Amino acid sequence: QVQLVESGGGLVQAGGSLRLSCAASLRTFSRYGMGWFRQAPGKEREFVAVISWNGGSVTYADSVKGRFTASRDNAKNTVSLEMSSLKPEDTAVYYCAADSGAYRRSSDPSDYNYWGQGTQVTVAS
Repeated sequence: QVQLVESGGGLVQAGGSLRLSCAASLRTFSRYGMGWFRQAPGKEREFVAVISWNGGSVTYADSVKGRFTASRDNAKNTVSLEMSSLKPEDTAVYYCAADSGAYRRSSDPSDYNYWGQGTQVTVAS
């Protein structure tokens, strides 16, 4: 059974930093593109970042570009999201997701095969 487990969420003051991690039980983890999405209350799930199968290419949403950094470690089956200069509007549940289209680098949630349960990030003003 495939599992994606996020960790690292919490409460932080505006301007602060958090590091999210996602551990995947995928046997062929390196064949998956890995995405980060978020969902705030009353809003649709929103693309944050996607990292290619080998970590060589990362695409970010404009809203987080320059503040967030995605990375992956295929030896440990993990993907991370380093978030800095956090703003109250970054408050959301953050999800990692796996896309079997390793080269796709999709921002569309419907392209992703597996999802984690999410971790709450709250940024206080």
